Amino acid sequence: MGALITVALAMPAQLWAAIARPESAFRATALDDVFRELGGVPEASDGIIFSTPDIAENGAVVPVKVEIDLAILPNVNRLYVLVEKNPNPVAALFEVPPNTQPYVETRVKVAQTCDLYAVAEMDDKFFMAKRETKVTLGGCGG
Repeated sequence: MGALITVALAMPAQLWAAIARPESAFRATALDDVFRELGGVPEASDGIIFSTPDIAENGAVVPVKVEIDLAILPNVNRLYVLVEKNPNPVAALFEVPPNTQPYVETRVKVAQTCDLYAVAEMDDKFFMAKRETKVTLGGCGG
């Protein structure tokens, strides 16, 4: 009986994961492939407030913050954080519940100096902001 209940409870989560998570974008190994899987290069938008450090002393834990200006992008339902030169550029995906302020802070791994992207999905359209973050070795700068 317990096993049956466990299977029944696990199935909706598996179905939700299959529907919500764009697996092909997560498997992509190049930024161009991620954009192709999302339907093309997102349009640049001032509605995305994207913060990353100019210089990260430890590439293993780079803080990023993404906030959406609802006056410009009112119906965002997903936020992505992409790291251009990582082996898998999709570093994070956040589902945004209806009627909430899209805002996330997290830390991502950045393998080397490159551009980081915040991508907002709204009504099956994609918008982005990007910032370069330099990664130093041992915090020496440069």
